[in-house]
Amino acid sequence: MLKFSGKSVYKGIVLGPAAVLKNNDFQVKRERAEDSEAEIARVETAVEKAQEQLQKLYEKAVKEVGEASAAIFEVHQMMLEDDDYRDAVSSMIRTEQINAEYAVAVTGDNFSEMFANMDDDYMKARAADIKDISNRLVRNLAGQEDMDFGSMEPSVIIADDLSPSETVQMDKSKILAFVTVHGSTNSHTAILARMMNIPALIGVPMDLEEIHTGQTVVVDGFKAEVVFDPTEELCRETEARMKEEQEKTELLQTLKGKENVTRSGKKIHIYANIGSVGDVGYVLENDAGGIGLFRSEFLYLGRNDFPTEEEQFQAYRQVVQTMAGKKVIIRTLDIGADKQVDYLNLGREDNPAMGYRAIRICLKQKDIFKTQLRALLRAAAYGNLSIMYPMIISTEEVRQIYSIVDEVECELNDAGIPYKIPEQGIMIETPASVMISDELAEMVDFFSIGTNDLTQYTLAIDRQNEKLDDFYNPHHKAILRMIKLVVDNAHKHGKWAGICGELGADLELTQEFVRMGLDELSVAPSMVLKVRKNVREME
Repeated sequence: MLKFSGKSVYKGIVLGPAAVLKNNDFQVKRERAEDSEAEIARVETAVEKAQEQLQKLYEKAVKEVGEASAAIFEVHQMMLEDDDYRDAVSSMIRTEQINAEYAVAVTGDNFSEMFANMDDDYMKARAADIKDISNRLVRNLAGQEDMDFGSMEPSVIIADDLSPSETVQMDKSKILAFVTVHGSTNSHTAILARMMNIPALIGVPMDLEEIHTGQTVVVDGFKAEVVFDPTEELCRETEARMKEEQEKTELLQTLKGKENVTRSGKKIHIYANIGSVGDVGYVLENDAGGIGLFRSEFLYLGRNDFPTEEEQFQAYRQVVQTMAGKKVIIRTLDIGADKQVDYLNLGREDNPAMGYRAIRICLKQKDIFKTQLRALLRAAAYGNLSIMYPMIISTEEVRQIYSIVDEVECELNDAGIPYKIPEQGIMIETPASVMISDELAEMVDFFSIGTNDLTQYTLAIDRQNEKLDDFYNPHHKAILRMIKLVVDNAHKHGKWAGICGELGADLELTQEFVRMGLDELSVAPSMVLKVRKNVREME
């Protein structure tokens, strides 16, 4: 039995098999191969295996995100059959008498560089695809299996750390819990765990080489412990506690259909935060009044090129139609900081949290922004959609945004495409926006306070730095006073204000938020009924 302690980011308890995700980054070594034909045969086998993997990924993606988004896997299958690429690998193996792994890796680098230097933007974008299929072949040659989330049984995900682009590709129905060596309480993994109502531990000092997939594991979010190969007694005790937690959850279900109103009659909206079209089921299942934050950036993650206008339109429309008239607030692209995509070529920054990100990218690269705005305005014609702009620090930025929206409106009019100008609000995430919130309130339809970033910028603490978790205090008086100031300034100009950051789900603050006059709290779907319970028990 192996037991480790960590930091709990969502309390809960679970017993199940482990699924260990190991870092597959490794140096491909050049080795002499006496039998070149045998090496070429290994490449052919690896290609066949890659085709099977890509076909499975395509079929899964078609079901989950539609045919347009799944097409990338078809492109990869076709590229694997390219004669020039295959001939280059075979020729290198024969002429240099080297191992298959090295020949594939070098050929992938050469072809990728060639595509990257082309003038045509479409061909440039294929550089990342070449790199991806080459890495897949190298993994297959090295015997490193892809984690097949489609066929695996429900499991506890064990990893060094998980990036947003990794978690967005997971089959969430198969995840029992998260346990990672690194990560912070404000990472996307932590946010995802809270959304899914599953236990999660970070900062667990385990050696992944000592743990294997299939090993029985207990994750206890209440004690912040993970136990591998638990005793029979501990398994029985865990199963009893799991049953007890399930009974508590069932009691909360009786609150479905009830109003979010205090005993004295004060009402508040309780919405849900989500990251993908597939997460809408969690919203409906937990009886949220709407979607207070749809993180549109997750349409951009886990892929090799920008999502098209049509792909985005289909995703936004699906969410709006599924919510059937309930409010859906979609945040425009918030890439940067901890959410990186290679094809944007953002480059390395010493302090990415305070760098080129979110609305700054959109205002600098208008074509990207206009594509998303066209999709949003088109989708707004199908339901109750609102747009929310992140990382605003000035009234000038709002004016620039409205100017670009006007351009998009003219383009849609000229093309005869149906659309609607929806409610437009901004996120209050910086001390600058707090201090000028009286001026901003005159320009926008609503405020949504992003307490995660507001806390890190106010306290000068990087929320992704796990060493600073003990200093990160979202209950700091400065944060609470800022929230009150923003709410007062919004109401002074007849606008509504809500919270969409993690603090909105902090049950210790629910009563204070209601007393402050907040109109809306948007929380992880799993927290909707818990917050409703707190509100209904208030005097």
